[in-house]
Amino acid sequence: MTKTTLSSYVKEPLVFAQDNCSSQTEVFEQVAQKALDLGWVREDFLERIKSREETFPTGIQLMNFGAAIPHTDAECVLEEFVAVITLQDPVVFYSMEDNSMQVKAQIVFVLGLNQPHAQLEMLQSLMGLLQNESVLSELLLATTENELISTIKKNQL
Repeated sequence: MTKTTLSSYVKEPLVFAQDNCSSQTEVFEQVAQKALDLGWVREDFLERIKSREETFPTGIQLMNFGAAIPHTDAECVLEEFVAVITLQDPVVFYSMEDNSMQVKAQIVFVLGLNQPHAQLEMLQSLMGLLQNESVLSELLLATTENELISTIKKNQL
């Protein structure tokens, strides 16, 4: 079995550098609409990711940044992907550790995976990335989608 890597799931149409969404709903709508247009998700993807985030928040407060890893049920994903969104201004998510605490996320990884083991491996892989401040800084400084993708690839994420 090959190791699940971020770069194998990151696909250019779902990478957004220095985006200017003003809420998590806007982030979800943007990703869901693009994924739907590409035929990668079912119609219910947006509804399910919003409701899962309400029940099980995915915000992670790091030393210098906030991040979020929203995901939803495998059955509404037709073509696997990980959307990567860096934000000009942080968007509020709630902490996965304490759902009453706000996390101002500057980077969001939306997981569109349809194999349960892949989801777990991807979460582990992303947790490793989130502990690497220098790579994270590089991702946050990227100004284009290509820069984001090449940073992910060159760091073998």
